[in-house]
Amino acid sequence: MGGFPGDEEASAAKAPGKTSLFRYNSPLVQVCLIGLVCFCCPGMFNALTGLGGGGQVDDTVANNANTALYTTFAIFGILGGGIYNIFGPKITLAMGCSTYVLYAGSFLYYNHHKDQTFAIIAGALLGVGAGLLWAGQGAIMTSYPTRGRKGSYIALFWTIFNLGGVIGGLIPFILNYHRETSETVNDQTYITFMCFMTAGAIISLAILNPDRVVRDDGTRCTNMKYSNVKKEAIEIFKLFRNWKLRLIIPAAWASNFFYTYQFNNVNVSRVEERESLVYWMIGALADNSEILSRYVGFYKGVQSAGAAVAWQVDRVKVPMMNQLIVNWVLTSVSYPLLALLVYLAVKDDDGKPAAEADTASGIPAPDSNKDGYKELAKPTPSMESNVS
Repeated sequence: MGGFPGDEEASAAKAPGKTSLFRYNSPLVQVCLIGLVCFCCPGMFNALTGLGGGGQVDDTVANNANTALYTTFAIFGILGGGIYNIFGPKITLAMGCSTYVLYAGSFLYYNHHKDQTFAIIAGALLGVGAGLLWAGQGAIMTSYPTRGRKGSYIALFWTIFNLGGVIGGLIPFILNYHRETSETVNDQTYITFMCFMTAGAIISLAILNPDRVVRDDGTRCTNMKYSNVKKEAIEIFKLFRNWKLRLIIPAAWASNFFYTYQFNNVNVSRVEERESLVYWMIGALADNSEILSRYVGFYKGVQSAGAAVAWQVDRVKVPMMNQLIVNWVLTSVSYPLLALLVYLAVKDDDGKPAAEADTASGIPAPDSNKDGYKELAKPTPSMESNVS
C-alpha cells in the first residue's frame, strides 16, 4: 500500500509556480497546521495531566493509565515512523488524534463510576495513537522546511503547541473557580478537553502528503518510491545500529522522565528546551520525510520508555529528592553526548541534503541504493514538461 500517492517523477523535480510563504502547500502553513493539531490534542492532554492525577484527588488511576500509555507509546513510537511512511500523514494523524478524545472521556467516566479499567485501556490506546501522531509531527516539522528554516519552524511549532497547555490550563481554572473544596474537576472540564481534541482530529485531515508540499526553494519534500511493510520493518531494525541515534538515547530517556516528578509532585509549568534541541539535531541529520519519520519515531519510543518507568517510580512513592537526583543525573549525562553528536554529525549547510551520503543506520551506501531505496532518475526535459 502506498503512503504518498502521487507521481514519483513529479516529486523528484522542482515544482513550478509561485512559492509564497502563505500558500496552502507551503511548509509554513503545514507546520502551523500540525502545530494546531498538537495544540488541540497533546496540548490539552498536557493541561489535563498537569492538573495532577488527571484532575482526580487520588492520582493512582492517572499513574496506572500513564504507565499503560507510555508502555505502548515506547513500542508504537518506534513503529510510528514506518506506519507514517506507509499510510501518509492524514490517516496516521487522524488515527492518533482520535485516541486523545477517548483518554479524556475515560476520566469523565471515572468521575461517575470510580472504575479505573476504562482509563487504563484508554491510556494504552493513547500510547498507540501518540506514537503515530508524534512520528508524523516530527516528520512534518523537520522535513517540510528547507534546511535554513528548520530551526525557525521548530520554534514556531513549539510556540503553537505549548499555547495549548496554556489555554488548556485556563479551562479547569475557569470552570472550577467557584468550588471551595479540594475535589475532582467537574464534568464540563473533561467535556471541553474532548471538544478541543476532536477539533484537532478534524484539522489533521488538512495536512498534505509530503510529495504535495513545495518548499521555499521550489523542491518537494520527498523523492523516494512508495514504502511498504517489509521495507519499513527492515529500516526500523536498522535504527538500533545507527550510532547517531544511540547518542540521543540518554537525552530521549530523560526528556519525559521528569514530567512525573514535576506534574504530580511539583505541579509547575513545563520546559521544552531539551522534547526542541533534540528535534533540531534530528532535523539536521536528514532532509527526507521518510528518513526523519523513522528518526523521530525512534526518539519518541525511547522517550516514552523513560516516561513509563517514571510513572511507576512515582506510584511506588520513591522519595522526591531521589527522583530529583535521577533527573539531574540523566540531564547531566545527555548533554555531553548531544555535544558529541553535533561535533561529529551536524555539518554546516553546503547546499546538499543532509542524508544524501548516509543510510538509516549511519553507514554509507552505494550511489545507486541509498537508505534502502532505489533512487529515481534525474528529471529529464520531458519529465519537467509533465509537471508544468
